[in-house]
Amino acid sequence: MANEMLLKYGCNPNQKPSKIFMDNGAELPIEVLNGKPGYINLLDAFNGWQLVCELKKATGMASATSFKHVSPAGAAIGRPLSETEAKIYFVDDLGELSPLACAYARARGADRMSSYGDFIALSDECDAITAKMIQREVSDGVIAPGYTDEALEILKSKRKGTYNVIKIDPNYRPEPIERKHVYGITFEQGRNELDINNELLSNIVTDNKDIPDDKKADLLIALITLKYTQSNSVCYVKDGQAIGIGAGQQSRIHCTRLAGNKADIWWLRQHPKVMGLQFVDNIRRPDRDNAIDVYISDEYMDVLADGAWENIFKVKPEIFTKEEQKEWLAKNTDVCLGSDAFFPFGDNIERAYKSGVSYIAEPGGSIRDDHVIMTCNKYNMAMAFTGIRLFHH
Repeated sequence: MANEMLLKYGCNPNQKPSKIFMDNGAELPIEVLNGKPGYINLLDAFNGWQLVCELKKATGMASATSFKHVSPAGAAIGRPLSETEAKIYFVDDLGELSPLACAYARARGADRMSSYGDFIALSDECDAITAKMIQREVSDGVIAPGYTDEALEILKSKRKGTYNVIKIDPNYRPEPIERKHVYGITFEQGRNELDINNELLSNIVTDNKDIPDDKKADLLIALITLKYTQSNSVCYVKDGQAIGIGAGQQSRIHCTRLAGNKADIWWLRQHPKVMGLQFVDNIRRPDRDNAIDVYISDEYMDVLADGAWENIFKVKPEIFTKEEQKEWLAKNTDVCLGSDAFFPFGDNIERAYKSGVSYIAEPGGSIRDDHVIMTCNKYNMAMAFTGIRLFHH
């Protein structure tokens, strides 16, 4: 390990020179085992690593995240996959999966369009089956506390030998004060070391006071994910994984809609019509993912029109009607929702309800808290006020 690492350029090719270094003279806590990671790669790597460490600490389970442009596209813990989940994440051909592989399958599979070209963070040593899963996806790199010999060889073969593989010291602890420069001016603040645990969910302000333990775990996943998502942000979680993340929106209702739409797409992908799509042989994985996304959307004729569908499908699919989608979406229930700051109006709750949300964690503190609580009560939702904000910039 060394004290600094020179980079090709910064956020953009014109931003030179570029490097990362430890200004306290210590050695960098990372070792690049393969490739040459860039500036944004490393931002994603370090944010993702913090996220999975906190998920592992909070749940005791192997964790993974798929990062893009300094926000997670997906995050999950390593609960076993159902047969349906294995199919929609396209890992049903890999045989038995380790908990870590299950975590990454969930993190990558939640929003495959956003995860294209991701940077991966893994809480545990990367094993061979997880490496095989990563090998066939379009990805920029991975950070983990270690790699088995077989996993490392698999990853080194990716992208013609240039795939970024980073090993991080799991015992590294940053200094309590962090700094960054903006426009030549130094910003300084204490690191956000807030411990996200069940105590934050104890102040339940709705008529429904019942949040089962498994839903509390999902709410913690939402809050930890939000801690490393560019604000404003909200996160929908179900069964141990984020299913819709809305990041960097100026309006919270737009954020809630964006993340809710992603959660809806995740659920619609499990409909028999979508799972039954017959793709032409040797279709590229990104082309298949894009076709599914378009098929579910209002632009479905882009893939169903004569002259277009033949390039994608073996058999022309039936239209997935809005009535069918609405009926299927109504079956998605017990979804959890976290928000990095208070909901200012009940319209956010109305939108969340449409995506099956039953449990909510948010800071509280709006002058319209009464309206937000009233809207939750209308739908028998249980909502906890955490009292803490999770802005991240």
